[in-house]
Amino acid sequence: MNLHFTKMQGAGNDFIVINGIDQPFHLTTEQIQALAHRQFGIGFDQLLLVETSKVADFKYRIFNADGTEVAQCGNGARCFVRFVVDQKLSNKHEISVETASGIITPKLENNGLVTVNMGAPRLSPSEVPFIADAVANSYVLEVANQHITISAVSMGNPHAVQIVEDVETAPVVALGSQIEVHTRFPERVNAGFMQIMDEHHIKLRVFERGSGETLACGTGACAAVVAGIQLGRLQSPVKVSARGGELHIAWLGGNSPVMMTGPAVAVFTGNIEI
Repeated sequence: MNLHFTKMQGAGNDFIVINGIDQPFHLTTEQIQALAHRQFGIGFDQLLLVETSKVADFKYRIFNADGTEVAQCGNGARCFVRFVVDQKLSNKHEISVETASGIITPKLENNGLVTVNMGAPRLSPSEVPFIADAVANSYVLEVANQHITISAVSMGNPHAVQIVEDVETAPVVALGSQIEVHTRFPERVNAGFMQIMDEHHIKLRVFERGSGETLACGTGACAAVVAGIQLGRLQSPVKVSARGGELHIAWLGGNSPVMMTGPAVAVFTGNIEI
């Protein structure tokens, strides 16, 4: 099978985007893993698939580098709308997109940035999902023979956010890989490490489930800001500095949607024989 793809990135979080409307898509977990390999394949954090939808303008499916399908990806959502506009699949700059976690509405702004309505955060343990007796702004988690304090937030995918003194020296890979598979997160979890610079600015690193540490994580940025606001440490809007670039997050609290704005860039297109 000859597969046509576009390589894209949003704040350094990189993807291949595949038009599943005009070409068939039948890849196995092993084939996705091979494509994701940075030495022997194309290399990417996630594979994004564009499909038709009966309830929205498009359907959006996401596969991690390990081949697992997940429900949401914020940086990918921005690249998604950039892709469908660039490929002339839609003449609208604001589209409705069906995901496994609900409908999102990314909008391509006049300045080239993309704003995505990510929906309201889910804080109930059963919705994250996270094993806890009751909802709380923070929880104590035992990891690697130590106790850490995390906030559990779902933005369509689960996040465990902790505040650290220095994000550069935080044990993101060593600790993040253990948080990812912690038994209190039955569907695994994305582990966020947040350094608060001031009430409107944070630095963030995220160890993503199924992909490892990425240069940016859109849903992770949303979850971190929600956690910080819930803890009384942040105020909307918040600039999120990731290793790959900046995202801007706004949330008014409660059931209000989280709004995320950031870049989405096409890097190159290609064909690969599978």
